[in-house]
Order: sequence, then C-alpha cells, then structure tokens
Amino acid sequence: MFSKIKDVFGKITGASVVDEKLIKEIIKDIQRVLISSDVNIKLVQELSNEIKKEALSQKLPPGISRKEHLTKVVYDNLIKILGGEKYSPKIEPHKILLVGLYGSGKTTTAGKLAKFYSKRGLKPALVTTDTWRPAAYEQLKQIGQQININVYGNPSEKNALKILKQSLKQIKNANLIIVDSAGRDSLNSTLIEEIKKIKQELKPEEIFLVISSDIGQTAIKQAKEFNEAVGLTGVIATKADASGKAGGALSACYIAKVPVAFIGTGEKLNDFEVFHAKKFIGKLLGVPDIGSLIEKMKEAVEEADFNPEDLMKGDYDLNAFYKQLEATKKMGSMKKILEMMGLGAAVKSGLAEQSEEKMKKYKNIMDSMTKYEKQHPDEIKSSRVKRIAKGSGTIEKEVKEMLKQFEAGKKMIKKFKKGKLKNMNSLMRKFQSGGFKL
Repeated sequence: MFSKIKDVFGKITGASVVDEKLIKEIIKDIQRVLISSDVNIKLVQELSNEIKKEALSQKLPPGISRKEHLTKVVYDNLIKILGGEKYSPKIEPHKILLVGLYGSGKTTTAGKLAKFYSKRGLKPALVTTDTWRPAAYEQLKQIGQQININVYGNPSEKNALKILKQSLKQIKNANLIIVDSAGRDSLNSTLIEEIKKIKQELKPEEIFLVISSDIGQTAIKQAKEFNEAVGLTGVIATKADASGKAGGALSACYIAKVPVAFIGTGEKLNDFEVFHAKKFIGKLLGVPDIGSLIEKMKEAVEEADFNPEDLMKGDYDLNAFYKQLEATKKMGSMKKILEMMGLGAAVKSGLAEQSEEKMKKYKNIMDSMTKYEKQHPDEIKSSRVKRIAKGSGTIEKEVKEMLKQFEAGKKMIKKFKKGKLKNMNSLMRKFQSGGFKL
C-alpha cells in the first residue's frame, strides 16, 4: 500500500521552508499516491481538504516547528482513513461467525483466528458449514491438525443449519467456537438466508467479514451489503502486506463504517495480527514495530521449547545454536521480522530470502553432525567438515561459514555473561556486525 508515502514524508523533512506552495505540492503528491492505491476519490478529496485546512490555519503548538506540524497533520489524517483506533479482541469465551465471498481466504483465516486465541488462553473449536465448496471440510480439518484444534462438520450433509446444530452438540471442552460459513461469487438472497439462519442458531458475539485486501474499492460494496444483511462487528483483511491495493480495501471499510479488526499478512498461520492503523502506517515509513517483534519472540521461544536464559548457563554449543535457529523460524518469515525491525530496504533487496535459505542450510549441516560434534564444535576439523558437507548436501565452505557464525554468537553470549553488552542498541550492533547475520 502507498508505495510512495515514504517519499512524501521525505519531501517534507527535506524542505528548506514549509509554505503554502509546499503544502499544495504535498497534497497533490498524496492524492496521486492514494488514487493509484485505489482509495476512494471522494475520501481522497476530503483528506486533502482536511490536510490543507489544518496545515495552513492551525496555530503551531509550543516547541513544534512548521515542518514537524505538517508531518503530524499528514500522519494523523492517514491514520484516520484507515480506521483510527486499535481493535480490542475479546479474550473471553465467545462465538465467532465468519462470512465472505469466494477467494477471500475465510477457511485459512478461521485457522489463523483459532491459533491467535489459543495462544491467549482460550480453547477454540472450528466448525465448517460450507456445503458449496468441494473439500471445504477437508481443508479446515488439515488446518486444525496443524494447530491441534478440533474441527467439526459433515461433508455428506447438504443442509448448513443441520451441520451447525450437529456440531454444536458434539463440541466439548471448548470456550471459543469459530464457524466458517459458505461463500458465493456474490452476495445473493440464498446466501443471505443461509447466513441469517446460522446467525440465529449460533448467536455469535462477533461476525467478521473476510475480504482480500487486493479488491480495492469493491470492499465498500461488500462491507455495506454484508453489514446490512447480518450486522458485522468487524472486517478481517487478508493479504494486507502493506503493498498493492491494501489501502483501497482498508479505507473502504472506513467509508462503510465497519472497523478492520484483524489483518492477515501472509500465507502462514502465524501471519495474522490485530489491525492497528498506527502500526500499519509505521511499516510504510520503516518505523520498527518493537512491540510486535517482542511478542513474536515470546511466542517463538515457547513453541520451540527454548529458554534464552539457558544460554547464560553452562557451555554454549551447537545444540543451543540449533534451538536459536528453531526459535527464529517459529517467529515467522524473515520478511516479517525485517519489516518489524524497520528494515524495509533489506526486504526489497532480497535479504530475507537469502537469510531463510541460510538458516535452512545451517540446520541441514547440524543435522548431519554427530552428538559428540554438536557438543564439541572445536573438534570439527578438516576431515569432519568434509564428511558433514557431503552428508548435508552442502559444500565445505558453507560448513565453515556456519561454524564461524556459531563462534560469533558464542563470543556475544560471553560478553552478555560478563555484562559488557549494556543495552538493546549495543546488542543490535553486535548482532548485525558479528552474530548471525541476517
């Protein structure tokens, strides 16, 4: 989304003087960016008028320069058209109904929601009432197996309401029920009637419309029609990876007066988060999302059964290094990690893909080592390197590179023990210069 927004802010900060001429230029630049990102023209005009009015007429707050004021005006108005306040998920027992058209990613989103809430202490159950799409039950069942969540449904039954009633009777020991309803090519009377019956039986506290972020302004029509039909509590936008037409879909929800609750940012079940307009704009501007990064790290070490504090005890060997790589992988794609660190340029350069390939090779190399070699990496000399390279399908140079990265990490751990690394900035510098290089 808004691929040139960062350039707009750069133009403001690089200007020698902020006057009416610059403000008009900035507004024109923003208009071009938003319209090319498929944002509604009427909304673009409203935004332009608001920026012009605030930038030209408002008195400057004490201690704030004209340049800083203009930056804040643009920033605040961009956040406004994306929905403003952060959605607060219900971390309590409740029922969720997912609605949407074909191709929106409803079934995968059901799995992502289940995983999101299970990490926060709830016990989800997944139900599919989709009798129209072949293999809908099997797809949800496979997703449920990946995240250890029970899935209910009846692929031989053609009545959605009967499936729901049967499933609700079968569900035991779950305090969050997520129902994946059927979709169609368009919202017709048959689909509306089916969803209304399911809603009446389920009595859900939350009804989410799942839409693909690349549909642009078409999202206005979908959000309005589904809201009028069943009363939405929010929207879940899939493929919202801060590129393409995401801006059109997200701003369309603002026009339809339906808040965006969650966004799916990739294909993996971990690529899912509460939508926060400030964070989204921050990603566009390359601002590090430290809060999300820390949360991802906590989840990853739990899933990988890895306690970072253990690194401070005993010797740091290749077993510990292996667990570190496992925990890093559990955080999700390297692309997402780099984005949260504010390293957008690294993502564009292809560094993320290179890093993931390296981690995969390093794990293969260690899988080809003996238990003794993992515990005594200093003993890995030329003959062992040759055997390990052959067994892992790599070359000797790559085995030596992995050992070098391990040694750099070991040195960093020693400095931690001695208290030489005082803060996070120091850690990041050491990490990037000598530790495992992303």
